[in-house]
Amino acid sequence: MNTNKISWKQGLVIALGVPMLILPNIGYFAGYVGVFSIIVWMLSISQGFLQNLAYGDFALMYPEARGLPGYVQAIFKGKNSEDYDINKFIGGFSAWGYWMAWNPVLAIFSLLIGTYLHGMIPALGGFSEKAISLVAGAVIFTVLIGINRKGLSGGAMIGNILAVVALIPLVVLSIVPIVTGQFQLSNITAVSLFPETWSWNISHILILLGIMAMAQWSACAWETAAVYAPDYEKPKKDLPKALFFCGLICLVTFVLVQTACVGTLGIQGIIEEPYSPMLLMAKMSFGSAGVFVTVIMLMASMILIIQTALLGSAQAMQSMAVEGNLPKVLTETNKYGVPVKAMISIAILNFVLIFIGTPSAIVAGSAMGYVIANGITLFAYFKAKGDQKILAPKWWKYVGLGFCMLNIPLYLAGIFYINKLDYGIAPALIGVLVLFLFVPFWLYAKKENADKKVVREVDIKTN
Repeated sequence: MNTNKISWKQGLVIALGVPMLILPNIGYFAGYVGVFSIIVWMLSISQGFLQNLAYGDFALMYPEARGLPGYVQAIFKGKNSEDYDINKFIGGFSAWGYWMAWNPVLAIFSLLIGTYLHGMIPALGGFSEKAISLVAGAVIFTVLIGINRKGLSGGAMIGNILAVVALIPLVVLSIVPIVTGQFQLSNITAVSLFPETWSWNISHILILLGIMAMAQWSACAWETAAVYAPDYEKPKKDLPKALFFCGLICLVTFVLVQTACVGTLGIQGIIEEPYSPMLLMAKMSFGSAGVFVTVIMLMASMILIIQTALLGSAQAMQSMAVEGNLPKVLTETNKYGVPVKAMISIAILNFVLIFIGTPSAIVAGSAMGYVIANGITLFAYFKAKGDQKILAPKWWKYVGLGFCMLNIPLYLAGIFYINKLDYGIAPALIGVLVLFLFVPFWLYAKKENADKKVVREVDIKTN
């Protein structure tokens, strides 16, 4: 077990990459739900506070477990932890979904960094964006693994630096238009809450559920602060602080940024610049220099979220291997208790994804994975809570059950539908296929465990 303890502030910093997940969604949400996109973030952060309290409670109930994957696998062990039954499969599948939610983030943001570098540095014009992304990804993965190989304190150190670089400009770019008068409240109050084409039929309800599922992937992901519960100096005191302040920062950041963009650019202005409205905001406020600063800020924030994803997915992979749901080689840690082999495996896989250069199909599986992980984990919380009162009251298990049913089947149906709407049926089905790739890995782990049991029985008979 890792003896390199961290404070609640360090745990908070490791999760501070989460607010950056609003960046690719500003224009996407505005295009689908208009001004209501501001309310989407309010609702999603509120959901985050409620269900992350359950996760914090869960973390204190099972301090030896490792985050969402560990909690579920601890509950769905069955009567005998060595039995490969439906309980064990459910626990492992939930952990796989959580891993799939975080894992592709490394490739996605490395590709974006390559794109920004290609557009910002003229000397790189002779190279393809993919080549730049491959080099950037290789450098970033290597540096982050090196920084984090001695434990979480190293990750918090680099996170402190990047959080300042990333968060402050994001907030400043949102506040300046309000101060200078470029922000027009009428862009919010004088238009319809939803687009004119909106109607409350099945199709639009599924779209809204899909948007909320995507918002959850962005705005509720600060449960990463709970993943490291066993590593806090004082878990019962530090964990609630880390969760509360991370949620508060997310609430301010997500709502402020979306409101500033809608009020300054208007819905139509955002739709015309869906992938980089913050760049347009920077140009309006600070000119060309502002664009340069914004690009630097965006890349810093992307590195921060890559670190969050690397740590979260490595913990999930190690947890699955420890529980016998993945090959045992991934249980190994270095002398600091860090799953470096899992980190390297994740880096290699993402390097392959960068090389492919088409992460959109994997994003479908990523969002679906997070929905499945949340749904099963919240059901596990309901099952495990009983009459215990640790962080949350006894009746909080019903809050967990409610959000479980919101995730599965409602969010799951919505995210599948919106992916099909955007990319066609093939990427949506590929997302499902990626999730079910867990089955052959699980069967291999089952065989590995059976072989180990045979060897053990032979040794007993021999002795």
